[in-house]
Amino acid sequence: MLQDTFERVLPGARKSTKRHILRCALECFLESGIESTTIDTIRQRSGTSVGTIYHHFGNKEGLVAALFFAALDDHKAVMWPELERANSPKTVIEELVHSYMDWVTRQPELARFMFLARSSVAAGPFGEELAVRNREQYSVLHKWLAEGVKLGDIRSLPKETYPSLLLGQSENYCRAWLSGRVPTPPGDHAPVFADSAWRSLAQQI
Repeated sequence: MLQDTFERVLPGARKSTKRHILRCALECFLESGIESTTIDTIRQRSGTSVGTIYHHFGNKEGLVAALFFAALDDHKAVMWPELERANSPKTVIEELVHSYMDWVTRQPELARFMFLARSSVAAGPFGEELAVRNREQYSVLHKWLAEGVKLGDIRSLPKETYPSLLLGQSENYCRAWLSGRVPTPPGDHAPVFADSAWRSLAQQI
């Protein structure tokens, strides 16, 4: 599954070494944590040289960011088509939750890494790139939220509250599943969380 993911976001034979390093880095980060993993650890796991790793990623922060963005791009590839096919604010909200929880179920390693790395990427030198990517990724969602408010279907709330209301509960469940605290895959409960997200934003039920 991971091989397919990296092939999709980094296609082509010329990027095979880069994909291999990313897969090995992901294993190291999940086993030892981001802070404890060194470039030399990844070098040993991947069988490449330090120079090759630096050539492709610049430094450890660049490697962490490249892996995070690869995961983000893979999630976007799943989510975007569903959001673009939606025809109402309710459908957009439900599809967002479904696509997110289904993706976590299919890509638990990448999802676990994203939870580990999100704050360091946001606070590091790639924070602005992450902000731009997030704005682009959720542009369709924001359009539908604004339309829903205009139509009176969605409550007008402070903009910063919408992400937590949309995905806060589903993210919490995904974290619990990824840590082994609950047994049922998130995708199995997506309808429950999608309905809850809609109810938290809908003007009237």
